[in-house]
Amino acid sequence: MATATSPKTSTELVSGADILVQSLVNHGVDTIFAYPGGCSMPLHQALTRHSDKIRTILPRHEQGGGFAAQGIARSTGKVGVCMATSGPGATNLVTAIADAKLDSVPMVCITGQVPTKVIGSDAFQETPIVEVCRGITKHHYLVTDVNDVARVMREAFLVAASGRPGPVLVDMPKDVQLDKCVPNYNADIALPGFEAELPRARPEQIKQVAAAIKRAKRPIIYAGGGLITANASDDVRKLVEKTGIPITMTVMGLGVYPGTDELSLDMLGMHGSVYSNLAVDEADLLIALGVRFDDRVTGKVEEFCKHGKIVHIDVDAAELNKNKPAHIPVCSDVKFALEELNKIVEPPEEIGDWVAKCKKWKADEPFTYNKEYEGITQQHAIHTLWEMTHQLDPVITVGVGQHQMWAAQFYKFDKPRTWLSSSGLGTMGFGLPAAMGVQSQFPNRLVIDIDGDGSFLMNVQELATLVCEKLPVKVLLLNNQHLGMVVQWEDRFMQGNRAHTYLGPIDNPEWCGQGDGVGSLHQEERYPHFVTIAKGFGCGGAYVEKKCDLEAAIQEMIDYDGPYVLDVAVPYQEHVLPMIPGGHTVKDMIKE
Repeated sequence: MATATSPKTSTELVSGADILVQSLVNHGVDTIFAYPGGCSMPLHQALTRHSDKIRTILPRHEQGGGFAAQGIARSTGKVGVCMATSGPGATNLVTAIADAKLDSVPMVCITGQVPTKVIGSDAFQETPIVEVCRGITKHHYLVTDVNDVARVMREAFLVAASGRPGPVLVDMPKDVQLDKCVPNYNADIALPGFEAELPRARPEQIKQVAAAIKRAKRPIIYAGGGLITANASDDVRKLVEKTGIPITMTVMGLGVYPGTDELSLDMLGMHGSVYSNLAVDEADLLIALGVRFDDRVTGKVEEFCKHGKIVHIDVDAAELNKNKPAHIPVCSDVKFALEELNKIVEPPEEIGDWVAKCKKWKADEPFTYNKEYEGITQQHAIHTLWEMTHQLDPVITVGVGQHQMWAAQFYKFDKPRTWLSSSGLGTMGFGLPAAMGVQSQFPNRLVIDIDGDGSFLMNVQELATLVCEKLPVKVLLLNNQHLGMVVQWEDRFMQGNRAHTYLGPIDNPEWCGQGDGVGSLHQEERYPHFVTIAKGFGCGGAYVEKKCDLEAAIQEMIDYDGPYVLDVAVPYQEHVLPMIPGGHTVKDMIKE
């Protein structure tokens, strides 16, 4: 985050709205995504008075603004900020707030509220947004006194960014925005019991972990998003270098270790690699770093790494022993723990055969797809994109569904904060606005949203924001005309019965699963016409269905001066494999 600055002490009366916006400036905020309304108008007026310090971007939907703020936070590590008015504006932020809570994303979400004297009276555009968000925020405020605004904002940024990060809600009644006081931007925080200092592993715990590594014969590192949050990517790379232990990553942890390295076992879990899941199943030591043993990773949790000792290092004490008991639980800033561990750790003595076994699994059972298919498969499109762009230092965002898992499998990430995915909540519509937030921070960087047609339509209106704000995001749209992941489950577990998963007109045979495959449909027969939509917003756009045309189409997208949608026709019959069905084990893995 940018260095905080405070204005000179003044005895002038300042409005609550101006105090709040000045607080944003003090905390280094340079961009806010904000959609105005009746109860947030004073805040927007204040933003115009600080336009030399803060860029206010108008999203076309509050949810888009929330995910754009996440895009800033996830790609930079700074606190993302978004704003909405009361009532429906505030409730439209709820999904983005819940998403940030599950993925530990630091955000400050500001909402306008009806004046204090009518709160609780069902006033026009009133919702009790603090009550609505109580279970999905790290902390929340309803500010009822203008004298509290500066302190509340100070606390909000502290709570959002400290420890395990998360979203903080600040609800500002309109009369508090208009009231005036002499602000104290250095007011003492009032958070009884709150500890901003990161917990640190004790020396004896570090020695325990080092001893467990030294004795291990089949160790695996299980790396999660907490390593990226803690800026500990270099530290875990050093641990792998010093010990020679293979490493697997969660979907949140991709990029923390180079996906192209021979010791990378790529992603584990439901749609993870065969080799990572086999390795974890046979490991005698699992070194879990910044992870939460999510059900999409563990499957049947009691069978997960059943025969191995588990070291679990996490900054959040609540995660230790929550889903999976650890033999050595360590509540610590994972970066500090790794720095200390790297000072004393010694490589295990007898893991040569184990590493060779992991490498053989990797060679024998790679991520693969049908390369003979005459059209364009989703996997081929993503692999081609990776070949053409990975040396350009892009940031990749995704929606949610099959395309998300294929991107995790076939786009190899070598750096942290270059892969943005709604992981815990799995929110369709995340990819486009998240890319918008990234592009606002990196105007000259290649930012690509790999999306599916279902996800893309959820926040397609943000194409307008991209054009109007000069944000040249590129969209690789993998268009299979279906809700692909749900279709996959229908095919695998529900005898292929189509239950409202086709995205075209109801009189098309595909609607009830009776068609002969939309992979054969040409552009004019597909719904909707995404190139027309893109151009209607003022974006560039093109359609491609032939494999021989794909590279040229991607190059045209990359070279285009502005936002661009490349509509790629792909088959809905493709399934994301391998797959471990929910609640099952590696022994139930589906490979074909």
